[in-house]
Amino acid sequence: MVPLVTAFYYGLFRWEGTRQAGFVGIGNYREIFTRYPLSDEIAGALGHNMLFFVGTMAIQNTIGLGLAVILHRNPWGKRLFQTLFSLPYLISPLIVGYIWSLLLSPTFGPINHVLRGVGLDSWARPWLGEPDIALPVLILVNAWQWIGGPMLIFGAALAGVPRELEEAASIDGASAARTFWKVRFPLLMPAVGVITVLTFIGCFNIFDLVYALGGSDGGPGGAMDVLGLLYYRTAFQGGSNAIGESSALAMLIFVLIFGISVVLERVLRRREVT
Repeated sequence: MVPLVTAFYYGLFRWEGTRQAGFVGIGNYREIFTRYPLSDEIAGALGHNMLFFVGTMAIQNTIGLGLAVILHRNPWGKRLFQTLFSLPYLISPLIVGYIWSLLLSPTFGPINHVLRGVGLDSWARPWLGEPDIALPVLILVNAWQWIGGPMLIFGAALAGVPRELEEAASIDGASAARTFWKVRFPLLMPAVGVITVLTFIGCFNIFDLVYALGGSDGGPGGAMDVLGLLYYRTAFQGGSNAIGESSALAMLIFVLIFGISVVLERVLRRREVT
């Protein structure tokens, strides 16, 4: 609570270095949206955060659900595979980012080396150096690290589905796919709600993984630039009023994440009831 109040307070003043220069009210907030290039960068960073969230929901959580279903149906080695898929998110995202930047290196990275070795030379490329594929690569690396989270949550939710309902659907002649979508999935909606909100918060708070893969500028042409990186540049690479502008930007990011999270939680909870 103290950092939040402090950021709000600092954002109301203009600063000259570390010295308060006077009360400006919403002046810093207005400057964020009007001063070039910050005004353009905030729109691009917000768009990348949204794409990152959509891509993570589509890839990470879909695969996590699929893995949970497979392990639920085939319990052999379940604990082992749960542990293996969960290990990456115990590692710092900064370390994960640096490791993958080495693996994806266009000069000595083993991924391109393997592709060339099997005759797929046209597939080898500077994965983090092309604006068109940098963000998808970021989404895939992030999904690799955090896929164990939704897998465990969905697995716990599947374990709570009454077997009687599945057996009744089977007796009625429902296929496995129809049983899943008509019986299991509706009962997984509380888990879907939790994962969606957590994924949204994580995607809009992301900083360390992007920093490790693309630097403070967000990769080639800012293709991976996100709000966290924009805040970092504003705070540590900005002008004399860096404290005021970065504090105002931090408050805007907080309001955005908190507000949308509350809306998502209420919408998904209503779907659970219906």
